[in-house]
Amino acid sequence: MKKSKHTEAQMIAAVKQVEAGRSVKEVARETGVTEQTLYAWKSKLGGMDISDVRRLRELEDENRRLKTMVADLSLDREALKGVIRKNGWSL
Repeated sequence: MKKSKHTEAQMIAAVKQVEAGRSVKEVARETGVTEQTLYAWKSKLGGMDISDVRRLRELEDENRRLKTMVADLSLDREALKGVIRKNGWSL
């Protein structure tokens, strides 16, 4: 995932300004992002606080780590199955 030049706090502040009634065009110009980026932030971060975003990031990182672990274990399992079949042992 590409590293953003904006902090989570800046993203949330921009989204909250839009939610408070400021135009997307104004907030995007002041923040230095495109309107599409601001809409993406709003869909992902709308209604969240900074602590919620940090928790979300932690969960995403943990999920990524666990998926990698499952993939590695699945490969190990298949390799062991192959060894068992090759040696004529039963499962």
